[in-house]
Amino acid sequence: MVSLLLIIIYLAFIGLGLPDSLLGSAWPVMYEQLDVPISYAGIVTMIIAGGTIVSSLLSDKLTRKLGAGLLTAISVLMTAIALFGFSLSNSFIMLCLWAVPYGLGAGAIDAALNNYVALHYASRHMSWLHSFWGVGTTISPYIMGYCLSGGYGWNRGYSSVGLIQIVLTIILFFSLPLWKKRSPAQPGSQGADVALCLREAIKIKGVKLVLFTFFSYCALESTAGLWASSYLFGFRAVDSETAARFASLFYFGITFGRFASGFIADKIGDKQLIRYGLVIIVCGIALVGIPFTSGIPSLIGLVVIGLGCAPVYPSIIHSTPTNFGAENSQAIIGIQMASAYAGTTFMPPLFGLIADYINIGLYPVFLIFFAFLMLVMSERLNKTIASGEKT
Repeated sequence: MVSLLLIIIYLAFIGLGLPDSLLGSAWPVMYEQLDVPISYAGIVTMIIAGGTIVSSLLSDKLTRKLGAGLLTAISVLMTAIALFGFSLSNSFIMLCLWAVPYGLGAGAIDAALNNYVALHYASRHMSWLHSFWGVGTTISPYIMGYCLSGGYGWNRGYSSVGLIQIVLTIILFFSLPLWKKRSPAQPGSQGADVALCLREAIKIKGVKLVLFTFFSYCALESTAGLWASSYLFGFRAVDSETAARFASLFYFGITFGRFASGFIADKIGDKQLIRYGLVIIVCGIALVGIPFTSGIPSLIGLVVIGLGCAPVYPSIIHSTPTNFGAENSQAIIGIQMASAYAGTTFMPPLFGLIADYINIGLYPVFLIFFAFLMLVMSERLNKTIASGEKT
């Protein structure tokens, strides 16, 4: 029964990843049909990010009231409805309106499932969980591409993924008894205690440090992925097709790396996985940034950065109950998710301004800044947790 629930949780994370890459793959067609500037995609993603931040911050209260299983089922249903709303939209304003329930649903799923797995399963399952998110983000562009090339339009692409989400919602509602059997009445699991408010959670020793760590990681990952192709093409003189292919391999490196790290996560432990990941990230950035005569080291370095990123995010999440207590983990993971979305939302546009007004060649400098910030914050967190000092 436990293995069946774990399969369902993996499916839910595939469902979380499915919509995330739809907008990017469909927008070149969408913006022309909706008669808006190409830059308006940023407005939609900002609205989605705002919703995810709000629902992440509320996840502790909602999970204690509804339980992780019911909250996940309702949230997936919200994203499904939002996707069908996208498919029916014939104006940019409608897209913006439907982006609100999509963001709210996605943030709640992310926080609830991450905490549930952190509390109830070994570290390897957290790595595999996030690997399945990568599966979702990889599949959906193919669905959208099939609909576009087949003449069905981007609307059908959104409705197709929405239909998958509806099927997943039905599975989740039928699985609710499994969640209850798996969740003992313990602090922080299903509503025994009063939810922490934001101010109380931040006062817990080490929380500020883990928020900086999470923000730095997501700033690095999202910036690396978004601007990789532009850097390789515009600064390293790599042809556009090769640059685009290796930019996608960055995400493949993350997905494959998380799958592979799951086999060693329990033996090595979260703390060491984060350290090894950071070392690999720095090596990858060095390959990207060193001015070799050939562009091949930069291409390899991008994949290496993806492999280094792979264990960091799941390991930070999985270590939360250990670092801060099971009774506090849902509140803190919710805040971590909000911090993650803030880094993902605001740092890539910031680098865009740097690329526009200074030089896109500063790409590796921008990445190494966040890599070292992450290293410093995570090591300070380890010392703080170990020594019991107040931050």
